[in-house]
Amino acid sequence: MDRVVVFGATSAIAAEVAALYAERGDALHLVGRNGDKLEALAARLESARPQTTQADLDDLAANERLVWRVIEQLGGADVVFIAHGYLGDQLTSEHNLSEAEQIIRTNFTSPVSLLIPIANHFSDTKNGRIGVITSVAAERGRPRNYTYGASKAGLNTYLQGVRSRLHASGTSVTTIKLGPVDTPMTIDHPKNPFFAKPAGVAREIVAALDAKRAEVFVPKRWSVIMPVVKNTPEVLFQRLPFLSGR
Repeated sequence: MDRVVVFGATSAIAAEVAALYAERGDALHLVGRNGDKLEALAARLESARPQTTQADLDDLAANERLVWRVIEQLGGADVVFIAHGYLGDQLTSEHNLSEAEQIIRTNFTSPVSLLIPIANHFSDTKNGRIGVITSVAAERGRPRNYTYGASKAGLNTYLQGVRSRLHASGTSVTTIKLGPVDTPMTIDHPKNPFFAKPAGVAREIVAALDAKRAEVFVPKRWSVIMPVVKNTPEVLFQRLPFLSGR
């Protein structure tokens, strides 16, 4: 039985990941901002008797204490999954620093504030698995979402460093480069065949954590698509509206 901590547990994807661990009989501690959603998720997973903590993960000063308290209440941690994020409004972020800062805070600074104590915990215990959701948007700056993409790109780089730091301790760090998923977070986005469903995405995430993968595109098809997008010469990229358009 693993002891699993899920940050951002009330997101559609994280809830499905938590459900998979619950089906295994793992011990869960779910952390989320919305108390009603957290209560509903705990009721859904009632057979696993999950512990819950309501917390605003953008409260950076409180996150170190939060991590240690959650781990202590669970009696330790074997798996930690960080799933929260904020798409934000790209156009607003181009004219309003507060929106740009909020995107960066939620997608980069907040995960880092959690990862510092999490990494210290696993450095001491010499074992564990960390999984963090980033985004395919981090692979290339595109006009439609480059503030969000930049925040996730910074997180990718940070995770590379944490992964190398913890390698000798036997702790795996999995960067989950997520493509678009049909969730409440993307409710205002026009859907196309590239949008995945939360349940399928969750299965791929748990499989990647089990296998201790370093980096993984989810769904897998993005591992073929994104290298092309990333490596297209900029002079050509800017002439292709389906890549560089809004």
